[in-house]
Amino acid sequence: MTETRLKPLLVYDGECGFCRFCVDYWRKLTGNRIDYAPFQKVSQDFPQIPLEQFQQAVQLIDPEGNVRSAAEAVFQTLSDVQGYGWLLWLYRHAPGFAPASELAYRFVARRRPLFDKLRWLLWGRRLDPPSYFLTRWVFLRLLGIVYLVAFVSLWPQIAGLAGAHGILPAQDFLASVARHIGPARYRLFPTLAWLTAGDGFLKFLAGGGALFSALLILGIASGPLLLALWAFYLSLVTVGQDFMSFQWDILLLEAGFLAIFLAPWSGLESHWKKRQEKIAQPAPSKTIVGLLRWLLFRLVFLSGCVKLLSHDASWRNLTALAYHYETQPLPTPAAWYAFQLPLWVQKCSTAGVFVLELGAPFLIFSPRRLRLMGCGLLIAFQILIAVTGNFAFFNLLTIALCLLLLDDQFLRAILPQSLVARALPQPEQARAPAPKRIGLAALTAVILFGSVTLFAATLWGARSVPRAALEATRWLEPFHIVSSYGLFAVMTTTRPEIIIQGSNDGTHWQNYSFKYKPGDLKKAPGWVAPYQPRLDWQMWFAALSDYRSNPWFVNLMIRLLEGSPQVLALLGKNPFPTAPPRYVRALTYDYRFTNFAERRATGDWWQRQLLGLYFPTAALRRP
Repeated sequence: MTETRLKPLLVYDGECGFCRFCVDYWRKLTGNRIDYAPFQKVSQDFPQIPLEQFQQAVQLIDPEGNVRSAAEAVFQTLSDVQGYGWLLWLYRHAPGFAPASELAYRFVARRRPLFDKLRWLLWGRRLDPPSYFLTRWVFLRLLGIVYLVAFVSLWPQIAGLAGAHGILPAQDFLASVARHIGPARYRLFPTLAWLTAGDGFLKFLAGGGALFSALLILGIASGPLLLALWAFYLSLVTVGQDFMSFQWDILLLEAGFLAIFLAPWSGLESHWKKRQEKIAQPAPSKTIVGLLRWLLFRLVFLSGCVKLLSHDASWRNLTALAYHYETQPLPTPAAWYAFQLPLWVQKCSTAGVFVLELGAPFLIFSPRRLRLMGCGLLIAFQILIAVTGNFAFFNLLTIALCLLLLDDQFLRAILPQSLVARALPQPEQARAPAPKRIGLAALTAVILFGSVTLFAATLWGARSVPRAALEATRWLEPFHIVSSYGLFAVMTTTRPEIIIQGSNDGTHWQNYSFKYKPGDLKKAPGWVAPYQPRLDWQMWFAALSDYRSNPWFVNLMIRLLEGSPQVLALLGKNPFPTAPPRYVRALTYDYRFTNFAERRATGDWWQRQLLGLYFPTAALRRP
């Protein structure tokens, strides 16, 4: 007499290594909801099923005696597992999905020994369902460090950049927006500075952001803090204008926005309770982890694509890095040495950039072992970039995104066990409530729609994308929750540098020096990152065009004539400490690295040649 079964039973080939591997993984996913047994032990209990059917495919037998085979059996087994239920829905409702699934199943089943070897190469001996508690813990703290660096870096600069006596006053900017735009200005230019744009409030935003960042690093009320951090930084980016328009500012806002939905929304009480006992926390959303990985993919892959799409000759003939170390905005001392390498090394390095930017991103969505390898390659790439260039917090933020390619299983093996014990909470197994799932689905749809639209527009041009899609995406643009990326599409092959001078008589001129950008020929390039001197960076961009294309530069010269303390604080040496000069002007020089022989002979890191006048002699109208 056959015993009555209370749970479905999945019957598989117990002598097949690939089958045992898959069943071991499914068992971990389904828990005690499904029973599993090899057909070698139980086939006699089911005489209605031919032995060949057991040998060819898995069989799922429910308590009523109904039998499902092959792909349908797999989808039915996983139907109650969060994140897998859509497979059975597609099998039953999507035209063509069922026959395609069965065809794929038969293809794999007939080649199980081959796929067993591939399984071992790609996943190893066993595969555990991925969890991301440790991953989230590490990522959020590293993101807190990035936010802290960004706000602390901005706090001493914001008055000189956007204060009332700064280069681009936020008050004037918002007043102009208010005169020309109606209520839509609050959506088009979202910033808390609409309340007040005085120097004190701008510093409050920067200082408050630094405080919130420190609390985030401590793990206190992560969700609400991330919302506040995003709002504060968006506010500063909006009023910072040219000085807050860098890709890493936008990347921080997009990553920070998604992190709001990744973080646990436990308050102060939960933080202090964790000191006494483990508390339950909802599992990190795999959907949000996937969106952050998609962000990393777009960042790296599009950076490679734009280099080819620009048709820039130096990228096409692989000589770009022969110029890059010398012409980048703020080189490091290591960049001087990298510049001296032979041309064949530079070409091989440029080819390596393409391999990493166009190939490595696809490892992000690959099986576990390849994904871990992709994480290592991308982190190593960011370290090499950081060694040879000062790119603010960009490299640190990108490394933080790379860490999302790791799972708890990997991190448990490399992190101190004391930290693992403290960081891992008791997971909450309950399924998220329906409103939360619906909200997450809506958010995912919006992010994917906007990011795919911009992704397609970057690769194939705006005309390849429906106009309605572009218009909808532009509605999101002011909030920087989806963006397009692409670094160094065109390589600069020369290095024009602007030297600002002041004079009291129009004949004898003295140089203003900057803290970090090249000026003095004997001054070695410095290590600046993750701090970003934003005026120094903008001077690099200004040198690539005319001052008429950079209205902020005219404002800078006016502030120097006025002797603005806030602006002078952004510079290095002020040659007029007692009173501002009567006249100012700016010259353009072509700067180049010296070689080993020239540096030994002169001690100079740079050589330069005068190109001409950048900004004509100017003075304030005085009574």
